[in-house]
Amino acid sequence: MSIFAAFRSSPNEDLAKIGEEHMQKDLKPEDRALLRKAAGRVSTHATLGSLLGLGLGIALAYRIRSNRVALYNAMKVVSRPTELVFANGAREPLPDLEPYLRPTRWGDAATYTAFSLGGLFLGGEMGFITGTAAASNTIMSDPDSRRRIEDAFRLFQADVMRRQLTSLEATIQDRSPSSWDKLKGQASGLVSSLKD
Repeated sequence: MSIFAAFRSSPNEDLAKIGEEHMQKDLKPEDRALLRKAAGRVSTHATLGSLLGLGLGIALAYRIRSNRVALYNAMKVVSRPTELVFANGAREPLPDLEPYLRPTRWGDAATYTAFSLGGLFLGGEMGFITGTAAASNTIMSDPDSRRRIEDAFRLFQADVMRRQLTSLEATIQDRSPSSWDKLKGQASGLVSSLKD
């Protein structure tokens, strides 16, 4: 659960309400406490992973920037060739690349931004993966609680599917003729008029 996932809102409040009903109805208080503990582990791991990734991204960006500055300073001191002489005596001037290699503020900003965001994303995702594993171990520690949680989740899934089925059936019954049906009717009328 990276920082990007943290800003996402719940996709459907109705599903959250159904889930909360099943948590209250199908689970014991110790099961709910175990689920909250597991969710807290995922959140903690994702947060720590995001912070660690951000720190490593900034450190890597700093290292790359200082290496780039050191390389530029080393190249500035060394005498560079100004032209290339071929075996037949032809001379070709070499362009001065120093302005293109000079570190700039925009380049530094881009480096820090890219590495910080990349570290934040990768760290958050790795934290989410390790947090999920830790949460799974937390739930697996009590077999009876695990069974009740799995049963409650199956009941939740069945309830959601029933509501989706009801919604789909209502959509089909309330459906007016579609554009395709109207077009088919017009085409059949046109074909019958051509036959006459």
